[in-house]
Amino acid sequence: MATTRQEDIYIGLDVGSTKVCCVVGLQEEAAAHPSVIGVGVASAEGMRKGVVVDVEETVSSITAAVDEAERISGIAIDHATINIDGAHVSSLNSTGVIAVGRADQEIAVEDVRRAEEAATAVQMPPNREIIQMFPRSFTVDGQTNIKDPVGMNGVRLEVEAHIVTGATPAIKNLQRAVYQAGIDIEGQVMVPLAAARAVLTKKQMELGVAVVDIGGGTTGIAVYEDGEILSSSVLPVGANHITNDLAIGLRTDIEIAEKIKRAHVKISLSKSGGNDKLRIEELGSEGVVLRRDLNDIAGARLEEIFTMVRKELAKADKDGMLPAGVVLTGGGAKLPGIEELAKHVLQLPVTIGQPSGLSGLIDKVSDPAFAAPVGLMLENMAHAGTSDHSADRLGDTVDRIRKTLRNLLP
Repeated sequence: MATTRQEDIYIGLDVGSTKVCCVVGLQEEAAAHPSVIGVGVASAEGMRKGVVVDVEETVSSITAAVDEAERISGIAIDHATINIDGAHVSSLNSTGVIAVGRADQEIAVEDVRRAEEAATAVQMPPNREIIQMFPRSFTVDGQTNIKDPVGMNGVRLEVEAHIVTGATPAIKNLQRAVYQAGIDIEGQVMVPLAAARAVLTKKQMELGVAVVDIGGGTTGIAVYEDGEILSSSVLPVGANHITNDLAIGLRTDIEIAEKIKRAHVKISLSKSGGNDKLRIEELGSEGVVLRRDLNDIAGARLEEIFTMVRKELAKADKDGMLPAGVVLTGGGAKLPGIEELAKHVLQLPVTIGQPSGLSGLIDKVSDPAFAAPVGLMLENMAHAGTSDHSADRLGDTVDRIRKTLRNLLP
């Protein structure tokens, strides 16, 4: 059996509101598809709505998920691409313009970098920072929609960029928890963008599509058109809010409400059969409820979430205007009947997305809930060894050494 080198291993680490998931991937030269060789899942403690509220508990949850992934894969995990989540995450579109530097007016890689830097020179409060920047298209001397201008001739280079920003304290708290769990961060990706990498096809992104990732505490939205990201956002509501509503409506605790949601809720636009009575053992002697009541409670919250999603699509001028429709991912997408409700509210075609095009432990990750962690693993694979990520990792390491030395000083 061939020895697996550490540099051939790619890891995605998704620290969510409900669960922490670590996916280990391997890309062998002769293999057509990446192979999933390890998966670790642990209950997320210390997280609320995608944000760290207790660093120590979060470290314990990350360690538990990583340990399980190590045990299954037989690989020591010391690096990963991680998620960024929470309502503090926002995005904007920006333009950068520069004059081409070379005398012969041939556009070089350095000119593209300068244009991208110009696009990121946006005014932000001191407690916010840029997480990701995506060049959408370039314009050379008025010629628009250029994907790669390197080697072309021109005087004026312009780039349209999509920029994802977040609150610095929230970003640093998550990074600190990951570092304390012994993991080097090789990249940080917004959850719906990671999910999109795992479930979307190039054709969908060209036509126009939205990914809606319904997590435990948040719902992430990413809209694509012409093969590039158009807009992205995170809403502070998720599947846990359905659980909370059921707990209040049935006068029971959260754990029982979660079990009832998973076992008995079925979203339906039709009211037929709504008077069916369900005997729910977890509720004890008063354990008879109408199916209609369960579905009304869950359906009302989901309708609110999809109405908020529709408003986000309207901000991007894509309300009802996405030929490839909407792809639902995340644990919340597994509720039976959710597609019909989403179609009704969003007035778009809706499908459930799950990772595909993989080999190995596919039975463990062929699930909408694993779209983001698999996408993070694919991001780690796509950017492995690139100078930008290597520089980021070196800079992070230097910062950690400095902090350690500072803590040792009296």
